[in-house]
Formats: sequence, C-alpha cells, structure tokens
Amino acid sequence: MNSLGDDCTELKKQYDACFNTWFSEHFLKGRHDDSLCAPIFKVYQECVKRALRDQKIEFRELDADITTGEHHQDQQQQQQKSDHTKS
Repeated sequence: MNSLGDDCTELKKQYDACFNTWFSEHFLKGRHDDSLCAPIFKVYQECVKRALRDQKIEFRELDADITTGEHHQDQQQQQQKSDHTKS
C-alpha cells in the first residue's frame, strides 16, 4: 500500500521492510528493543506530517485518537448525553 503522500511511499516501504525484519528476527525471539527502525520511522513520520499539512488535514486530532482515544471517547459521551436529553 502506498503512503498518504506520494513522496513518502519509498520511506514507507523502507520502514515496512525494517519493521518486518525486526519483528521476525528480534521481537519473536524475545528481544523487544524497537530502536532498530526508529531512525527511518522518524523520517517517515515527518514526511507523513508534511503530507498531512500539504493536504490541509489537521493531525492533532489524529494524535489524540491514536494515543489516547480521547477524541473518540468525548464524541461517544456527547452522543450519549444527546440521546438522553432527547428521550
């Protein structure tokens, strides 16, 4: 699968290959240090953030959804409150 930004697709492929190697050759053998792919992940992540900005996609909301789920939980709570007030 291609990356969100066309410029990032090659970086994604490099990161995917690194991750697959780390997973099979390290993680599955009990070595959980994930720093092997950290440098390429950082470069890839910055590329994706640039692509998001270029496409006018607000990534702070994405960060909240992924890291804490707060945005999604807030939406669910607001929907539940709205449902209760309608009845």
